[in-house]
Amino acid sequence: MRRVVVTGMGMVTPLGCGVNHNWTELLKGCSGAGVITKFNTENSKCKVACEVPVGDGNNGTFNAEKYIEKKEIKKIDEFIQYSLAATKESFDNAGLSALTEQDSINSGCIIGSGMGGLPGIEKTSLELNLGKKVSPFFITGRIINMPSGYISMNYNLKGPSYSTVSACASGAHAIGESFRLIQHGQADVMVTGGTEATICQTAIEGFTSCRALSLKFNDEPEKSSRPFDEERDGFVMAEGAGTIILEELEHAKRRDANILCEVKGYGMSSDAYHYTLPEPSGEGAHRAMMNSIKDAEISYQDIHYINAHGTSTPAGDQVEAIAVEKLFKNHPEKIDISSTKSQIGHLLGAAGAVEAIYSIKSIKEGIAPYTKNLESPLSSSKLNFINGEPKERNIDNVLSNSFGFGGTNVSLIFSKFNG
Repeated sequence: MRRVVVTGMGMVTPLGCGVNHNWTELLKGCSGAGVITKFNTENSKCKVACEVPVGDGNNGTFNAEKYIEKKEIKKIDEFIQYSLAATKESFDNAGLSALTEQDSINSGCIIGSGMGGLPGIEKTSLELNLGKKVSPFFITGRIINMPSGYISMNYNLKGPSYSTVSACASGAHAIGESFRLIQHGQADVMVTGGTEATICQTAIEGFTSCRALSLKFNDEPEKSSRPFDEERDGFVMAEGAGTIILEELEHAKRRDANILCEVKGYGMSSDAYHYTLPEPSGEGAHRAMMNSIKDAEISYQDIHYINAHGTSTPAGDQVEAIAVEKLFKNHPEKIDISSTKSQIGHLLGAAGAVEAIYSIKSIKEGIAPYTKNLESPLSSSKLNFINGEPKERNIDNVLSNSFGFGGTNVSLIFSKFNG
């Protein structure tokens, strides 16, 4: 089986644009949470979200004109814009220049998204009711496979091109599927990750109705996302994108690429239980993690850090903790675990991709991020939740979890590259 490595990364999150900017802000304990500005929340129960900071493109702010021609910006929803911005950084970071024809044929793109262009759909529906015409770019600027399509066109990627849609596991599924394509010789290079931009009234009201969002901390937004804390009451909607460049090892070596880490494991499962709630015993999440470790051909003791799914929902965090304890039953207290959603909120279909990048940075820097707002950790858990500040330690292998509505579970293993 061919080995797969990561050679480039790029991201747009509520902490700002750029991997290094994000990492610095994350370790400083900054929060991307604030009062929603994208629509009037006067009649909404939820008034908090994690929005991407917009500006002139400096100091981590997002400016679409830095990545997309001005005339094209209005044609596409922000989830496509964010993916293009993250991918430009990924290509620059990977040192990939113009591809030869053969490289183009052997290079592809899989970008996941859970909801796609929902804000554009909402806006167009309202305008249609007022008698306005529908834009000829309405469809192509909203459908979920368009980030992969735009990226493939921009970078002349003629290999596999499609998108994964599995709710909050979409980005992780995209990385896993790209990993498999390279392993099995169907591609040498894959641009992969996830993107999401659904902070609009329809989405906020929809998630509020199904009791998924935090409502208790509208007056203190930075305290609203609190994974594994006894006071958690739901997740905080977020937006952004994360993309990485995966390469077959020998392909990366031939061009003397800077190898950031190796992807070693990909595990999946289904709870087959409920459309929103996790199976209470954690059996599904447990199998996904177990499958990823088996796929990576490492032992449980080799996992040094878990970047948890940890959304800050009452049921989800409890079940994930149960599943992790079950997996590491002989030494749960030795597993360092944290959720970076405490600082950036929940990016839905982009979450797994952004968290993959944070996982890779933890390996490279020897630092595991902590969980912000963890004032009263789950009293029933024996896990070693990283609290108060980041933890410096050697990290050879990270397990990154992503679980989604519909009972879908994904676990990825990222490992320190050794020859």
